[in-house]
Amino acid sequence: MRIGYPCINTSLKNPNSSTFRLKSYSEKRFNETVKNNLDHLLRILHFNKKNNIFFFRLSSDIIPFASHQICQLNWKKKFETELNEIGNFILKNNMRVSMHPDQFVILNSSNEKVVENSIKELDYHSNLLQNMNLLNDAKIQIHVGGVYGDKNASKNKFINRYTKIHECLKSRLVIENDDRSYSLKDCLDINKETGIPIVFDVFHHECLNDYEFFKDALTSFSKTWNYSSDGNPIVDYSSQSIGDRRGKHAKTLDYTHFVFYYKELERFSSEKSVDFDIMLEIKDKEYSVIRTLNLIKFGS
Repeated sequence: MRIGYPCINTSLKNPNSSTFRLKSYSEKRFNETVKNNLDHLLRILHFNKKNNIFFFRLSSDIIPFASHQICQLNWKKKFETELNEIGNFILKNNMRVSMHPDQFVILNSSNEKVVENSIKELDYHSNLLQNMNLLNDAKIQIHVGGVYGDKNASKNKFINRYTKIHECLKSRLVIENDDRSYSLKDCLDINKETGIPIVFDVFHHECLNDYEFFKDALTSFSKTWNYSSDGNPIVDYSSQSIGDRRGKHAKTLDYTHFVFYYKELERFSSEKSVDFDIMLEIKDKEYSVIRTLNLIKFGS
């Protein structure tokens, strides 16, 4: 099982990082920002390899304003060399990457402009992974969206819009259960109509579920993956931040909590011959992954 973390490496400072706002957009600033982002991403991947971390969620901000009309530069051509280098490094080292667009990406929105912008943003994510020449196991993970007073109608709206997107994007798109609106069972309903794989979020499942046994949940979600084309089923892991609102992710790893779920995943993997890739959505990022890897290897 590969274990990874999302987007930011807190050990590696990016000295050239700065806020890039739409009002200060220029082609020069865009080129400098993208070059810096890609260079820093490669540094993170080298760090990950050195520390035996082979799963990483790419930031959506690598190409700023890529889905906005202000961005007219052909960034895929401009940064072809850098994108190929990153993609080759990922493939050569048997790494896996994923992406998770921001919460404003809502396919089942009742606002057509929001849907239009969401598809543009998803196309950007798909293009970025495609131009790194990555396999289809590099997934783009989204939530189902809003309920809008009628969950069944909203699920059907998601299904209808999903069926209309292009095949290249479909091959990368996955949905995850959330902590407030769409349980694993809801996601399975959508999967039955679309075949879209499901990322199983353990923490969200603790917050919102249909009283399934954990093993049954693993069986159901793992069956939505075609291992030969989609790669290993993905599990998102976190735990409750003590003293905060229900559903807020913990700042650091809860060892007892993690060990319980890891052993359940390990047992299931052994019984069913299924490997999982685990994304740790913990606030201290790579520190928790390194501790987790040591915990698995040395029991400490």
